[in-house]
Amino acid sequence: MISAARRDDIIGALRRGTVPSAGLDALAVGIESFAPTLEAELATVATGRGGFKAVRGEYGTGKTFFGRWLQERARAKGFATSEVQINETETPLHRLETIYRRLVERLGTADSSTGAFRSVIDGWFFALEQDVLADGSVDADDAQALLARTDTLMEAQLAGISKTAPAFSAVLRTYRRALAGGDHQLAEGLISWLAGQPNVAASVKRAAGIKGELDHFGAANFLIGLLTILRDSGFAGLLLVLDEVETLQRMRADTRERGLNALRQLIDEIDAGRFPGLYLVITGTPAFFDGAQGVQRLAPLAQRLHVDFGTERTFDNPRAVQIRLAPFDQGSLVAVGQRVRDIYAQLQANEPRLRSVVDDAYIEVLARAVAGGLGGKVGVAPRLFLKKLVADVLDRVDLHASFEPRLHYKLTLADNEMTVNERAAAGAASVDDIEL
Repeated sequence: MISAARRDDIIGALRRGTVPSAGLDALAVGIESFAPTLEAELATVATGRGGFKAVRGEYGTGKTFFGRWLQERARAKGFATSEVQINETETPLHRLETIYRRLVERLGTADSSTGAFRSVIDGWFFALEQDVLADGSVDADDAQALLARTDTLMEAQLAGISKTAPAFSAVLRTYRRALAGGDHQLAEGLISWLAGQPNVAASVKRAAGIKGELDHFGAANFLIGLLTILRDSGFAGLLLVLDEVETLQRMRADTRERGLNALRQLIDEIDAGRFPGLYLVITGTPAFFDGAQGVQRLAPLAQRLHVDFGTERTFDNPRAVQIRLAPFDQGSLVAVGQRVRDIYAQLQANEPRLRSVVDDAYIEVLARAVAGGLGGKVGVAPRLFLKKLVADVLDRVDLHASFEPRLHYKLTLADNEMTVNERAAAGAASVDDIEL
């Protein structure tokens, strides 16, 4: 049984038509079989190695859900996590500085699902202080001596990073001194620069002896620095999900080529051990992995990601570099609807009525109606189906003792509540008209 707070978070998100930020295990249908292999790979990464996984699936197969489900499981195992959606203008794949910036903005831990970067940095300094105090050579009341010894230990921890990214340790050192001196404005500016934010004041950079903005090559070194800090702070590693990588296909030819090459370089550097503790996951459509405008344009990348999917899905290898998600079918839609109904009814005073009125048979009827309204494309239906189930049916049954959905509710699908893909499916005259 899940907690009341988590239940409210799940139901609230589904009511708004969004993916819940927590409790995704309760909604996972059809992906549980991947869990043992993924957990084994995360355990390997936690030993100081790198890992990579490509996830393929058509629109509506739940790639974004899969990524967030995996992040939740990773956080429970001591990993920090982050998710970056690839975008031509904001986060192009070939500009690692934009990926790093968004990664830091969305960095999450078991204590905070997002925005955890500063707490990770502060926690690292606290851990260094505890290590210094533990050896008994410094009096806890001697602030200057403690600061000096902590700086020395910090430099030792970042010795390898300082050779390639001296600015990383320089900013950390100045940040530490700014906090000790009570200069919170300077500390805020330094943490912003360390997070890859542009337009940091020149006075802040002068204080740390740094110049310019973070670039592509600097971002790679900063990522290594972040992995070092996470490891020394007791985290198992970092899970990074690059979602919607298939958007590369719609970018200009030169941008697409650079993005594909950047992905190839990332995979090679992970294999070479440059990013210890990083587990990188990318998601994309089959067209991205197999089509002429995607991975196949760069032969070395295509060779690294190739997996034979010619056999039955039953015999897929979850250990392969690329895994495929099964299309959402009617059975899956009904199963997730039943789980949502059970979560909703949990802890409710009128639980018997909710289960009786919104029984399995009615959930199947509603699932078929929503999928039918979307041209029979079941894979596009989950978001809208769950929103209708919660907001239009379960809420009304809960609020109104006389409400009977079979008598009083008629399903409607309005254009302004649909996503682009949902509208495209709804506008099809038949399943054959739906553009994949």
